[in-house]
Amino acid sequence: MIRTPLRPLARILRARERGEDPNEIEAENRARRHAEIQLRARQRADTRLMIMAAAFIIAFGTVGMRMGALASADPQEPRVQASGARILSQRADIVDRQGRVLATNLTTHSLYAQPPLMVDPERAADELVRVFPELDHERLTRDFTGSRKFVWIRKVMSPEQMQAVHDIGEPGLLFGPREMRLYPNGRVASHILGGAGFGAEGVSSAEVVGIAGVEKAFDAWLRDPSNNGAPLQLSLDLTVQRAMEEVLGSGMRVMRAKGATGVLLDVDTGEIIAMASLPDFDPNNRPSPLVEGDPSDSPLFNRAVQGLYELGSTFKIFPVAQALDLKLVNENTMVSTRTPMKIGKYFIRDYHNYGAALSVTDVIVKSSNVGTVHIAQMLGPERQQDFLRKLGFFEATPIEMVEAPTGKPLVPSRWPAVTAATVSFGHGLAASPLHLAAGYATIANGGHQVRPTLVHRRDRGNGPRVLSESAADTSLSLLRQVVVRGTAKQAEVPGYSIAGKTGTADKPRPGGGYYSNKVISTFASVFPSDAPRYALIVSLDEPTASVGGGESRVAGLTTVPIAAELVRRVAPLLGLAPDTASEVPSVGRRPEGALLVAAN
Repeated sequence: MIRTPLRPLARILRARERGEDPNEIEAENRARRHAEIQLRARQRADTRLMIMAAAFIIAFGTVGMRMGALASADPQEPRVQASGARILSQRADIVDRQGRVLATNLTTHSLYAQPPLMVDPERAADELVRVFPELDHERLTRDFTGSRKFVWIRKVMSPEQMQAVHDIGEPGLLFGPREMRLYPNGRVASHILGGAGFGAEGVSSAEVVGIAGVEKAFDAWLRDPSNNGAPLQLSLDLTVQRAMEEVLGSGMRVMRAKGATGVLLDVDTGEIIAMASLPDFDPNNRPSPLVEGDPSDSPLFNRAVQGLYELGSTFKIFPVAQALDLKLVNENTMVSTRTPMKIGKYFIRDYHNYGAALSVTDVIVKSSNVGTVHIAQMLGPERQQDFLRKLGFFEATPIEMVEAPTGKPLVPSRWPAVTAATVSFGHGLAASPLHLAAGYATIANGGHQVRPTLVHRRDRGNGPRVLSESAADTSLSLLRQVVVRGTAKQAEVPGYSIAGKTGTADKPRPGGGYYSNKVISTFASVFPSDAPRYALIVSLDEPTASVGGGESRVAGLTTVPIAAELVRRVAPLLGLAPDTASEVPSVGRRPEGALLVAAN
């Protein structure tokens, strides 16, 4: 900037020539300079004020917009990301289809010790062993009198135990609040619920996590705070589940069976109303899994989902239903039953010699292996496989349990003529009772595929059609004839019409071949047969019935009476009124057979 001098020489000289005072020129220039300085200062001040005003407008505008956005948004549960070891112990309840509690949380306390705070460590160890006899007295004394600063004693305890520890009066014994998982019904539905344990834990809280069953399958959902405490509603009916377990337990003892399984399925929705596997366990005190031996020997083994068995003659209705659907046969078509029937080096025989031929109806009623194989040969291996695949016998069931993938059927890698023959009467392909329930439900609901589920939903539609309605109805009438005059006469229950099929399959040996005195006996049924609502599967592992001073293992004498008693117990609980006008045929007994004998 060029500064103007206060006393410019030219002007001073002119002023002196005219006789003017030169000091006035200096005063005029000084005043002009001060005015310019003030103008620049005012401009700078105005600029600062404009910048500050703009900053305030932007800041308050941002705050206002954020407040408006929050006011118009839906409320959400706040989530805090903590850098420390914050433990989320909240877990939703599990209830049955009527809202009755199957699993819930219980507030309890843990017990721990801080030995440096103890007055009399040895006495404390003595008193604790009296309250908790399972504790190791020597180890407890060593921990209390050593150099340890912290000792876990009990993860959970009852109020009575807590009071007893409090009465010891030892200041080094401390309590920590926490929640534990409680199953108020004990063993009921134990395999379905599975169980829960502790994950991350501290002295004042513990994370409850699922370790099996639906507890683990829905673990993330049950622990999600955004669900606002809403319970997980299963499709089970608690009263029906309890009745099933009682009847199966009694039947297993009477038949001296190694294990028992029951599945009750809604044929329209696929919802599992009850599903039991015996022996069972108490999820409040879940046992340790087996580390060696047969997994089915463990009470943790879920026979309904994980158990893969050759289900015998219960499979015979599937090739017959498919042949009816393809119009290869009708219920009156005569089929050859000449026995034995040779395929390759194998002979297939019937339990009895039924003569040269039987109608399709009597092939099912009398449970003819040879007749069923002839029908399967009409289908061919490819169509047979395709139909069984549509019924779900080539993949694990989609049931919401972590154990479900382990229940994938054992399907032959090759499908020659002899395999197609044996599979048609339930040998050579091993599936779970739940697979069988879904297959029978497909026939019962008019031919729509059924995918079993444990979640109660009212808006579930029909699955894809895999069987025509007419073929399904005819197949159902054939199954009804099995109860009226076939191998399942003991399944008749006054007031309730039942349709079903028995199956007795020899158990395979681990090294190959089959046991001669160990079987899986199964009764697959639908009721009421005139308006099907439910599919019921009852299966016994190695049963033996006492008959007339002897023994029998066939399903008609071992499993069928148990299924009949189960229908008698649960039908009223399901709201099914008995048809008092119906006539019940006389009860009879007739064994069935399924023999596959290698040619010499």
